[in-house]
Parts: sequence; C-alpha cells; structure tokens
Amino acid sequence: MSRVHGASGSVFAFIFCGIVLAAEAQAPTPSPAPIPCALRSNTSCDECLQNVSCLWCSPTNQCLDYPVRNILPPSSLCPLSDARWGLCWVNFLILIITMSVLAGIIVIAILVCCFCCCKCERIGNKKEDAKVQRQTRARKSRQKARRTEIQLRHDEIRQKYGMAKENPYARMDDH
Repeated sequence: MSRVHGASGSVFAFIFCGIVLAAEAQAPTPSPAPIPCALRSNTSCDECLQNVSCLWCSPTNQCLDYPVRNILPPSSLCPLSDARWGLCWVNFLILIITMSVLAGIIVIAILVCCFCCCKCERIGNKKEDAKVQRQTRARKSRQKARRTEIQLRHDEIRQKYGMAKENPYARMDDH
C-alpha cells in the first residue's frame, strides 16, 4: 500500500512541477513602451496603426493621437473621409455608415423577432381559448343532460306516489 501511495505522490509532484514550469514559461515578458504617435508621422498607415491609440490622416501623412474624449475625431484634426483607424483601407465615414446600417439591421431583426413571438403567442392563445370554449360547452351539455335525467327521475317518483302536477305552478290541492 505504501508503494502505491508513494507512486501517486511522485505523479502528483511531477504534475505540480510541470504546471509550475509551464506557468513560468508562459509568463508574459514586459512589452516595450509604445512609440508615440507623433513620431510615426511621414511613415506609412500600417506602421502608424500598429498602435491602437493612433489615427492616420491620409492627405497630410500624419500619425495623430486618437482624441479619446470625442467619439469621432473632429474634422479640424482630420476629415472623416480621410481618417483611418484600426485598418488602413477603411475610412471613418465608411466605418460610421457601415456600423449604422448594421445597428439598424440588428434593431429591425430584434423588432421582427419580438413581433413574431407576440403573434405566435396570440395564435397559441386563440387555440387555447377555442379549446377552453369547447371544453366549457361539453361540460355544460353534460350538466344539462344530468339535470334532465334527475328531473325525469323526480317526475317518475312523483307519478309513482301520485304527486304529479299538470301545472307546476299550481298549488297542491288537499284531497
């Protein structure tokens, strides 16, 4: 038993050391500080946009810091049709239009789905309502049949004992 216990302890130690060594091997090495955007001016769009915080202005070949306080860069900094961010082949104007169209399509798709779900639910409710009405009619017809059956039995008993009335609203006569 101690041999099995010792073997499992060795396996555990081996696995633990492997995990520790793998973690040390995967430890991130500190990346060099990014080059400021202004120093990448007059180079190329691809080189400028390697830093995510940079904005490339095509006509002036300037690499500018992205104005993070604004959602869109002001046209005084660079016109939207000439500004590039993220990808050199996509200008801001096309990016804005594309994103707007995609957002509109998503909103319309959500509205259509909501409409369809509500419509399907209403159809389901109509089917359920019809089923409930059928069950109610069947229940009422069974109740009516039972009432008439009970009334017939009562009438038979009244006739048997001579209590049958021609007019149910007439007073009983003393015989």
